[in-house]
Amino acid sequence: MSDTKTIAVAMSGGVDSSTVAALLKAEGYTLVGLTLQLWNQRRLAGKEGMPEQVQGRCCSIDDVYDARHVAEELGIPYYVVNQQERFERDVVKPFVSEYLAGRTPIPCSLCNNHLKFDQLLLTARQIGAEQIATGHYARNEFDAARGRWILKRPADKAKDQTYFLFGLTQEQLSRTIFPLGNYSKPRVREIAQEAGLALAAKPDSQEICFVPGGDYKRFMEAYLEEQGEAFPDSSGDLVTTSGEVLGKHEGIHNFTVGQRKGLGVSSPTPLYVIQIDSDSHRVTVGGEGELATRTLRARQLNWISIAELSGEMRVQIKIRHRFEPAWATIRMTAEDEVTATFDEPARAVTPGQAAVFYSDDEVVGGGWIA
Repeated sequence: MSDTKTIAVAMSGGVDSSTVAALLKAEGYTLVGLTLQLWNQRRLAGKEGMPEQVQGRCCSIDDVYDARHVAEELGIPYYVVNQQERFERDVVKPFVSEYLAGRTPIPCSLCNNHLKFDQLLLTARQIGAEQIATGHYARNEFDAARGRWILKRPADKAKDQTYFLFGLTQEQLSRTIFPLGNYSKPRVREIAQEAGLALAAKPDSQEICFVPGGDYKRFMEAYLEEQGEAFPDSSGDLVTTSGEVLGKHEGIHNFTVGQRKGLGVSSPTPLYVIQIDSDSHRVTVGGEGELATRTLRARQLNWISIAELSGEMRVQIKIRHRFEPAWATIRMTAEDEVTATFDEPARAVTPGQAAVFYSDDEVVGGGWIA
């Protein structure tokens, strides 16, 4: 751990971050609990058919209540930090813009990159804590030979969250502790129970915090209506890879690469979304075999285990969270752009998602798929 005595714990109201607080308290650290208030869960309730209330979302009012209750149980000071304005600017608006442009965003990575670690570390320093601890399943350590902080996959690979953390800077990694990196999820629940935490059996949150029920299309309609903006018309042709027009679609925001259901056309063999053209509004569909590609380009890069990429490098790449890392060779092909060539064709490489590069358990770095 660290010699720094006061640590700010990022408390989401879930079992993981609550267990982190219990572990560190047992180790004798002086703790302060912090929760980021990011989104008013009632804000769009009832608009455009949006549900009034949905269970299983992170960062809800119930979660704030649970986090406060855990802090009281542990006897540590606790503060809620309102970051709703910045969250809307840096996460919600880009989420809507990306979908409208035919890409598939990852709001959790945007939130980590632009908000959670940045703002939590700033707030921690203001209250006298030089480090933060979070409930992410990841590990980090300083490598003296390289003079760099290294982000590594956790012991429990099924809970690996490094894919969402690829944007962390050396400064952020140097001041962050991941106490759960060497634990399995079942063991974490046991520790919570042993610590007497009332939420030891609380289910994990599954939903995007600002999209109730996971219906992002309905959310965008309600959000744009609230903003007084018309929903842009991105209707166009649904075409095959050979250019044959199969029909019309109502908007590119309804599609993501690899999608099979809801295409609006019938076919004797399954069809999948192969490509989305934001300029022409054409959505190209084809057979499953046409989903495979040998290359991808990634931009807005962040390097972790290396300072920069020089020449070619062999890595394994995750192109989405639930994806077994695939072997590839990466090289710089433009300023702030990497091209990856896979050993075997990768299925459904999706613009807007992250490509995260691994060397064994180390996160080499990552970027956004172009």
